[in-house]
Amino acid sequence: MASVYPDELVLVGEAQEVTLDLPEEKAYVSIAPYANTTHDCFFHSLTTCRGELGNEEVDVQITDSAAGEVVVDDQVRTFDNGFAGFWVPSDIEGIVDIAHGGKSGSVEFSTMDDGATCITDLQLS
Repeated sequence: MASVYPDELVLVGEAQEVTLDLPEEKAYVSIAPYANTTHDCFFHSLTTCRGELGNEEVDVQITDSAAGEVVVDDQVRTFDNGFAGFWVPSDIEGIVDIAHGGKSGSVEFSTMDDGATCITDLQLS
């Protein structure tokens, strides 16, 4: 098992658990846009979380709301598990906008200490 928390990556095997610190100035956010089905999640599991749109091209824009600054503006291919992962500045609140196949959606996010590392509530319509 591997899970992403705001400040660390936790790897758990049969015999041991290893924790790796994440950079203080960056946060990792994993996003699974969906059209029909999703799941509730808060801290992303690299091994068990599954999104609907695996291996799909999506247009992503992530904006820091307070600064009005776009921190990600890219077209990416989702991983096999339906997620796309991004390193963004820590301690921000913002908006994720995603477009795919003529549909689009937006959702708020936070990289504060109490923010989610797994975004599964961005519905494309």
